[in-house]
Amino acid sequence: MTFLQMGLCFVAGSLVLLIGSMLLRRIPVLRIAPALLVALAALFVLTAIFDNVMIAAGLFDYGQHSLVGVRIGRAPIEDFLYPLSAVFFMPALWWLTGGTAPTAKQVHTPQRGIEQ
Repeated sequence: MTFLQMGLCFVAGSLVLLIGSMLLRRIPVLRIAPALLVALAALFVLTAIFDNVMIAAGLFDYGQHSLVGVRIGRAPIEDFLYPLSAVFFMPALWWLTGGTAPTAKQVHTPQRGIEQ
């Protein structure tokens, strides 16, 4: 099994879990999409930085036969599937274990600096 196949399995499983938890808790996609995109962007940047540092330091390496060959710096593109999977999996796990879903009031907070 290649790293790409393994990563896609994680992403697919996490996505199914996320969709299932959203349907179960009746959470609209548009309510959580901005938070998921911000989390995904942050994790992609951190993955790009730290994977490149760790690979450059010689902490680990990948067998070339199990990689697609596309890299961002020294980090193989397959490494970016794991943060994507985490962004899908963690909110789903939270909601399925009884965590509160975001409400419209929590998402649309008033602007700061306006005194009432």
